[in-house]
Amino acid sequence: MIESRPLVAMIHAVPAATRIAQEAFAREFPRARVWNVLDDRLLDDARDAGGLTDALRRRMLRLIAHVMDGGAQGLLLTCSSYGEVVDTARTLWDVPVLKSDEAMFQAALAGPYRRIAVVASTPPAVPAAVAQLEALVPAVRPDRPVDIVTALSEEAAVAGSAEATARHLADALRAAGGADADVVLLAQYSLTPAREELAALLGLPVLDGAGAAARELRGLLVPADERTATTAAVAP
Repeated sequence: MIESRPLVAMIHAVPAATRIAQEAFAREFPRARVWNVLDDRLLDDARDAGGLTDALRRRMLRLIAHVMDGGAQGLLLTCSSYGEVVDTARTLWDVPVLKSDEAMFQAALAGPYRRIAVVASTPPAVPAAVAQLEALVPAVRPDRPVDIVTALSEEAAVAGSAEATARHLADALRAAGGADADVVLLAQYSLTPAREELAALLGLPVLDGAGAAARELRGLLVPADERTATTAAVAP
């Protein structure tokens, strides 16, 4: 039975993801008790090895086992590089385990959007996001076409503010011919602070992985009648 305040663990590979994910949960799933676990060598070690090795997969599984043994009722891996380990974790534990951007991709594909834009500030994030999107199409929207457009702005990675980041991303999307997209997906958690500014600049809905994951886990861990009651209580 799920407790009134579910314990949600998050495993991070970079310190910045901790703050961004916590802010998303405070906004979308404040009822959750958040447990942050950080291994700030995960990403560097994967890069040095040229990808995930068996040793790194086992290391992530040990971290997952640690939070499961600690009573986690839901888990989010905020590092997309380790997403494949989630598939193994789901066979070992009967607890919701989410990949970093999985909920965002599913929400975009399940929505009314025909043309989906993916924006990023680091080159590897683009093909990784597109591959995940395309892999979900057969299960989520097999009978509806989807057009994916991508935009990369490495300037956004070094911008000094959320407003500047949003401007760089918007410029890159327009240059890529994606200004007519129906929705924009942020391919990295680090871009989340620019979400509202980017939506205002483009006049389009902008989805972020952390927010979508928080909403997904809220739906899985809070009974439907309690979610309805909470919504009614805060409605004007």
